[in-house]
Amino acid sequence: MPDRITDLIHHPYAPPEGFVAPQPGVFKASTVIFPNVAAMRARDWRDKAGYTYGLHGTPTTFLLEARIASLECGSQCVLVPSGLAAIANVNLALLAAGGEVLLPDNAYGPSLAMAQGELARWGITHQRYDPLNPEDLRARLSPRTQLVWLEAPGSVTMEFPPLQALAAICRQRGVLTALDNTWGAGLAFNGFDLAGAPGEGGGADIVVQALTKYPSGGGDVLMGSIVTRDEALHLRIKGAHMRLGLGVAANDAEAVLRSLASIDLRYRAHDRAARELARWLQARPEIAQVLHPALDGAPGHVHWQALCGPRDLAAGLFSVVFDPRYAPAQVDAFCDGLRLFKLGYSWGGPMSLVVPYDVPSMRSADLRTWTQPGVLVRFSIGLEAVADLQADLAQAMALLN
Repeated sequence: MPDRITDLIHHPYAPPEGFVAPQPGVFKASTVIFPNVAAMRARDWRDKAGYTYGLHGTPTTFLLEARIASLECGSQCVLVPSGLAAIANVNLALLAAGGEVLLPDNAYGPSLAMAQGELARWGITHQRYDPLNPEDLRARLSPRTQLVWLEAPGSVTMEFPPLQALAAICRQRGVLTALDNTWGAGLAFNGFDLAGAPGEGGGADIVVQALTKYPSGGGDVLMGSIVTRDEALHLRIKGAHMRLGLGVAANDAEAVLRSLASIDLRYRAHDRAARELARWLQARPEIAQVLHPALDGAPGHVHWQALCGPRDLAAGLFSVVFDPRYAPAQVDAFCDGLRLFKLGYSWGGPMSLVVPYDVPSMRSADLRTWTQPGVLVRFSIGLEAVADLQADLAQAMALLN
């Protein structure tokens, strides 16, 4: 008779099969048990037909990967611990010493910092290109270019680039492209099919997202995804993923799976509220410029209209430039005076957020031509009542005057 503790560890009971519920089960594992040595030797961590080790996937993460790939209209997906980890995974899979990566001048700040830091130390150079000018990108491509990053819209200043033209130039030169599609969330447009109907291609080779934002929707999960259509490219990315030891927690995957069913409803609610507030702010004398891709006159609006117009979708994110008569300290006081809007990074959750930015420090001097002079503030619109958010903005505006 085994000791009770041994019996607890090796207890033979297994629940009956056939349990089905709206939410999938959560499988946590580092060790995966094999039925025999032959099975252990036969299984390949690159093949999702079986399980090998927790880092390489469980039923929970395989399910989330499949659903994110479907959302993005891709074929394969790899999950990583954050959106920035997705960028790093792609960079480390595709870049080598002596090569170069091109970034839009309005790229996500930590992505640029990675190029200036780790990539530079490893002998990989970078250039910043004007994302609103395809010819500037064309001029900067060289035989050393191994990867071009695309982002729509640009971080903080919200310019929407001509993605189809940028991707076409890279395709003509045989250069891989990776698109940060966190803003679009797989809903506003299809990053793989920029040329026309679904399946026609003409888009990016790789599409990444920070699942931290809209797929999670709660402001409580950090996760990223890397989606591809080409199997060989997927295996390059997955190989780097394995060697870097990247993985996501099962409970975090569960949280994203639970939220995915409502992503379209939430995205549209954020969008409606953001457009209403952005239009209201356009009429305020304190505001010199509203940067929202779906509004006429915003930088790159025509490109948003061409790509996202058929679905008429935009994220609940926009920025404003205050009239130059307001000093940075006054704008800071405006932000501090908001009651419902909270000071905090990230976006896509139920709570509205606000962050002031020093744009000149973030952009190349020769490419900083998209925004009017003045202090920039970015808003992430949550799920509060629009009337309450508008009243909060109005009372904080009074502090400026």
